[in-house]
Amino acid sequence: MKRTLTTIPKREFQSFHDFPIVTDLDNMDADIAILGIPYGAPYSNDEVSNDQVNAPTHIRRNCERALRGLDRYDFDIGGTLLDGRDIKVVDCGDVSGFPDDIIGNHRRSEQAVSKIIRAGALPIILGGDHAIPIPVLRAFSAHQPITLIQIDAHIDWRDDFSRPGSNYSVSEGLSSVIRRISEFEHVDQIYQIGLRSAGSARPEEFAAALNYGAHLVSDIDLQTQGMEKILKRLPDGGNFYLTIDADGIDPTIMPAVAGPAPGGVTYHQMRTLIHGLFKKGKVLGMDIVEITPRKDLNGISAITAGRFICNFIGTAVRCDYFERSK
Repeated sequence: MKRTLTTIPKREFQSFHDFPIVTDLDNMDADIAILGIPYGAPYSNDEVSNDQVNAPTHIRRNCERALRGLDRYDFDIGGTLLDGRDIKVVDCGDVSGFPDDIIGNHRRSEQAVSKIIRAGALPIILGGDHAIPIPVLRAFSAHQPITLIQIDAHIDWRDDFSRPGSNYSVSEGLSSVIRRISEFEHVDQIYQIGLRSAGSARPEEFAAALNYGAHLVSDIDLQTQGMEKILKRLPDGGNFYLTIDADGIDPTIMPAVAGPAPGGVTYHQMRTLIHGLFKKGKVLGMDIVEITPRKDLNGISAITAGRFICNFIGTAVRCDYFERSK
């Protein structure tokens, strides 16, 4: 056998774990759908500096290091990812977006998530900037009441975000995300976990969160009590949606963020939360946003995000989520 001097370059992952790519959302047959949403209300109109738009691709490219293969035993979930079951997972690609089209970005994102929901699939969203949970939650209007579980260092209750000395103002993203979501009639309770340091909140925004009735779980409370006790506070049998701002996670495992803060939710705590939510009630979906790829260290942020998703999928499979949803 003749040996060649060169070999074909290794093909990198185009979809999450090489799951089938399905872009026809009107004719989709799936139990779980991965969807990238690069654009919401970007922090900058400069596509070079706005590196968060590259996060969905960054997570996909590093997913092999989060799970070496679908045939590998995963100790976090007690077996292979899909547990040998007939569960269909697809990657729907990325929602088209533009840095200066916030309204259009939200409309297209809501439409895409709505189609996934109508197809009966469990959506997992790869962001993108922090405006993305707004259109995603709008798509769940028929699933009330929803309990929102937010992982974040900041409460994000500004009414709008304005840059000093400019005409740039955003009320549907950036630091206004939870304020907008709190206005949705189908969102009932909001739990904000991992709050710490001196974030974007001013006293009036902190007061607005308390007046609404948001459950503010500081990092001090979390580390003192543990995630198991936080889970006990959540309503039994609720409809849960999980949104993860990357800066809510311990920066030693999620360093690629714009606003890092010491402390935060650890990997163990995040795994406990994901497993616990599926035991507690019905989990409608999840997203992870605010990863800035060029700030990543050895891909660890993308790997950590991939591990959260693997725990999410593996737990859904093992709690017979798809049998109960039929």
